[in-house]
Amino acid sequence: MIGITLPDGSVKEMEKGSTPMDVAMSISHGLARNVISASYNGETVETTTPLTEDGTLVLYTWNDDEGKQAFWHSSAHIMAQALQQLYPGIKLTIGPPIENGFYYDIDPGEHTISEKDVPKIEAKMLEIARGKHEFSMREVSKEEALSFYKNQNNEYKVELIENLEDGTITFCDHDTFTDLCRGGHIPNTGIVKAVKVMSIAGAYWRGDENNKQLTRIYGISFPKQKELKEYLELLEEAKKRDHRKLGKELELFTFSQKVGQGLPLWLPKGAALRERLENFLKKAQKKAGYEMVVSPHIGQKELYVTSGHYAKYGEDSFKPISTPAEGEEFLLKPMNCPHHCEIFNSKPWSYKDLPKRYAEFGTVYRYEQSGELHGLTRVRGFTQDDAHIFCTPDQLDEEFKKVIDLVLYVFKSLGFEDFVTQVSLRDPENPEKYIGDDEHWEKAEAAILNAAKDKGLKYVVETGEAAFYGPKLDFMVRDALGRSWQLGTIQVDYNLPTRFDLTYKGSDNELHRPVMIHRAPFGSMERFIAILLEHTGGNFPLWLMPEQVAILSLSEKYENYAQKVLNLLENAEIRALVDNRNETIGKKIREAELSKFPYMLIVGEQEEADGTVSVRKHSEGDMGTMKVAEFSELINNEIAKNTVDF
Repeated sequence: MIGITLPDGSVKEMEKGSTPMDVAMSISHGLARNVISASYNGETVETTTPLTEDGTLVLYTWNDDEGKQAFWHSSAHIMAQALQQLYPGIKLTIGPPIENGFYYDIDPGEHTISEKDVPKIEAKMLEIARGKHEFSMREVSKEEALSFYKNQNNEYKVELIENLEDGTITFCDHDTFTDLCRGGHIPNTGIVKAVKVMSIAGAYWRGDENNKQLTRIYGISFPKQKELKEYLELLEEAKKRDHRKLGKELELFTFSQKVGQGLPLWLPKGAALRERLENFLKKAQKKAGYEMVVSPHIGQKELYVTSGHYAKYGEDSFKPISTPAEGEEFLLKPMNCPHHCEIFNSKPWSYKDLPKRYAEFGTVYRYEQSGELHGLTRVRGFTQDDAHIFCTPDQLDEEFKKVIDLVLYVFKSLGFEDFVTQVSLRDPENPEKYIGDDEHWEKAEAAILNAAKDKGLKYVVETGEAAFYGPKLDFMVRDALGRSWQLGTIQVDYNLPTRFDLTYKGSDNELHRPVMIHRAPFGSMERFIAILLEHTGGNFPLWLMPEQVAILSLSEKYENYAQKVLNLLENAEIRALVDNRNETIGKKIREAELSKFPYMLIVGEQEEADGTVSVRKHSEGDMGTMKVAEFSELINNEIAKNTVDF
């Protein structure tokens, strides 16, 4: 017998050789019907893998991310088999699961695969799925694996296998199909009930443009047809909420080829939105004891060599700028932290002066590949709501928790209520990826884990996701469409203070190193606004809207009264504009709705005579007539109700 520990801490005694599915069956038949994947002692296993020693078992269903990954990984195998049957002679390369679905890269040879082929690919995949073929893993020798793919003239799989060690190579079989695979499958193909080929694109082998271009086929699959239908409806809604579309419609930002790819231009309404967000955070930061600083857009190359950024990110930065002085080179600023280190270094400090909290809305520049640029979410120039806290080791715990409070305040104020946190630690197997000694890393990681526990955060631990200079706490927010975004990050850093020789005088009159906390609740203004646009569909919180009210006059005869209403609203600190164009009131209302004005005030003869306005609310319609003072009170009460104090 072996002892199998379940996630709730209970231990089941099972016969040696039992499988994860056997364990599921011993718990309940209902659970067994839903289990599609498993892990044992932290390693992904098949549901049919014999368990031969004591260990910890986690069973996954479709509702778990790990379950979805196994489902989509298995679906990639089904797609590969379908493609081989439809297009004899193609060469398979890789087919991994991705965040939503999977893809398979193939060398099509003499075949051309295009969008017109989608229906037959989907039909063939469903035909294979209905066969309920079991997925079966088997170990093969390196010699056997190479022979198998050399016989198929598949140089891509041969290249992959040549980089693997003998004794670590496995094949997965289902039906008549075999693929090189590390494992992690659903029990059988029959669980896949719905498939959709999402797109067909080109991709270079191993992402290298010097290699041959392959055909990449993206797909997604579900255990129920209903779920596919809901997903496609969600995609349609996402298209409507695309921040690039809304940004253009709401006149927030634009791009210009003459200015350059990935360099957004903020239009007046967008600039006002940014300014309002900045002022919101500045006000909270002032209460929290931050001081604003400003650093230049460039810095000497040596600054980033000292920080370690040049060694890690030099290839992803813009090329150094040479000056007329011999050997003098500058970089467009890729990070704000080295500049803030030098600000701290500008004078001596005592332990009584700490913590020092420097904040800056600092614009940085990174050279993203043109194919990776995407609206405001991937740009080459962006502004971070950056801050760096320099504190004593004894202050670290309290300061870190205060930053968590600030991030939670930002999220609550802007309607991001569904989130988890991720504690990102270094990868002990790849120490060369990081700077600093083990002792400092262990202290920093312990500080983040303790703060997350003490604040009662729901968190997951991800090994290998730390920044090169320190571990971090990332906030993973789920938007209105259920998509997950990384928003807000807090990092603990013992390393940059050492590299920049930062010191303070302690109570013992000796010099000590401060600890550094990096934090950015928004992350970057560009990306945050893009996500906020898609989350709200452009219907921002009332306090944040660039313009809160549109005053619509029935005709030019009532322009003076409309202007009077505008003045009264502005005196009440309500942002409004007058639409006195010579257009029908119906057209004005429609356009105000499309522009997402929260409120519309219609003024005509009766309203002027009574000193009132007819009120319409966006997406809800008529609210009746009221005095301007009454309407102003309604607006300010709504703002107060939805505004959180820090």
